[in-house]
Amino acid sequence: MIKNGEKPLNRRGFLAAGASGVIALATPTLLRAEEASVVRRNMSSFRLHAWQDHFDSLGKGILLSDTNTRVLQHWTADGEMRIYPTSVPLSDELTRRGYTEVVFKDEAPDWAPTPSMIERDPTLPRYVAPGPDNPLGIRAMHLSWQYYRIHGTNDTRKIGRKSSNGCIGLYNEQIVEVFDRSPVGTQVKLI
Repeated sequence: MIKNGEKPLNRRGFLAAGASGVIALATPTLLRAEEASVVRRNMSSFRLHAWQDHFDSLGKGILLSDTNTRVLQHWTADGEMRIYPTSVPLSDELTRRGYTEVVFKDEAPDWAPTPSMIERDPTLPRYVAPGPDNPLGIRAMHLSWQYYRIHGTNDTRKIGRKSSNGCIGLYNEQIVEVFDRSPVGTQVKLI
């Protein structure tokens, strides 16, 4: 029934209104199906590790980097744990595994390629100052292994991929969090 001042629906308007209703009804179902597939895919992409399987105590904290699933687990000295997606080395030859620790924290890292990086790619710049072009992002934690770092990245496409020459990379906002919560002496293991 048409009320005073309303225009009657023509065929095109009727079809458009009907299609909108069907889309509106289907949208929550489509979104739930899409969310379910994302959750399922993400849940199966990594597994959590218990720190006790790798260390005797929490000490000053623990950083456990799983290079296969590209996840960093971080425990603080009081036992709080957080998980971060990472970039990992390009190949097994570039991946160092085992125990190390944070020996220096750099709030504004500069970067220079290692001798082996220059050998693989002689076109690399010899030095990059801190800033938006720096491959170490806005924070870097030096490990006891020469040339190895856990650092940020300004190239967010690298996270979740095999993309580094040996280091573990995090989003800049996440490396700031890990950096602030990890004192020098934090235990580290790459598996």
